Amino acid sequence: MDLSQKAWELENAVKLVDPHRDALYSYDKDEHAAIVKEKPWTKDPHFYKNIRISAVALLKMVMHARSGGSIEVMGLMQGKVLGDTFIVTDAFRLPVEGTETRVNASESANEYIVQYLQSCRDNGREDNVVGWYHSHPGYGCWLSGIDVDTEIIQQTFGDPFVAVVIDPDRTISAGKVDIGAFRTYSKDHQPTTTTEGDGYQTIPLAKIEDFGAHANRYYSLEVSHFKSTLDTHLLESLWNKYWVSTLSHSPLFTNRDYSSKQMMDLSGKIRQAEVAVRAGSRAGPQRAATGGRSSAVDKAVRDSNKIAREELTGLLASEVKGKLFNGVGIGAPHDTSTS
Repeated sequence: MDLSQKAWELENAVKLVDPHRDALYSYDKDEHAAIVKEKPWTKDPHFYKNIRISAVALLKMVMHARSGGSIEVMGLMQGKVLGDTFIVTDAFRLPVEGTETRVNASESANEYIVQYLQSCRDNGREDNVVGWYHSHPGYGCWLSGIDVDTEIIQQTFGDPFVAVVIDPDRTISAGKVDIGAFRTYSKDHQPTTTTEGDGYQTIPLAKIEDFGAHANRYYSLEVSHFKSTLDTHLLESLWNKYWVSTLSHSPLFTNRDYSSKQMMDLSGKIRQAEVAVRAGSRAGPQRAATGGRSSAVDKAVRDSNKIAREELTGLLASEVKGKLFNGVGIGAPHDTSTS
């Protein structure tokens, strides 16, 4: 178990902070009040550039996202801000009803938030809520139109605030947490870049329109992770449950619905690419040189390569587990004594 936990921390670049001071966990109420009063984010739309998430908070969010299956789930993150960086020290789930396409906090969820935070303060924890997280099962880390509106409301009334998205399906397939963090722009801000320029994402056909329609309304933050000495016992307790669940399931079986949807989505993209190629051929060599059809083909190739890598990862994981654990206990001496 220790080796698998260390591998998980290494894969997700979980770094140890100062083991003596654990400075990221110290909270100064006056310092936070000064930041809120100064409002540096109003002068620079890109003021916040980074987010550091503790290993405990990361694992709790991943476990929550996985528990939702194909349904979106939602929770809040606690911590503080330090310069241009959000520091997330803990996270807690919200009792909200989600669907496969959206998740919204209800009045009961708002009451739960108030009660939870009051309970934290009663027990000496004064960390503020610094953001919210939710899952995108199988369709990547970005903000939909509803997500953007939710984040705008939170930034308007509760800044500093950040939105985090986790894809539990891609996390299982890749073996590394698929996560993104975002901030929205004010309505009068005209950005010069969009999140599409941050790197290619495999987006299902059903989500492509929503993905592109709101990409210029938000920007992404750099995500990193840390572990302090305060995390050690909590992380070990959480890891027991996470490790057993991970070990006892194969990504190929756990994610079979996601894999099937990926294949169906890829077939649709290939058909689109085929139509584009035929249209380009009929238009002649000059139209073909514009690259429109090659772009569709390139995206289909990238998606197919991604699916192949994930399937290979699942096969290798199953092979390793088989080598390690098949036959365990066979040939062990039996107690032949009689009572």
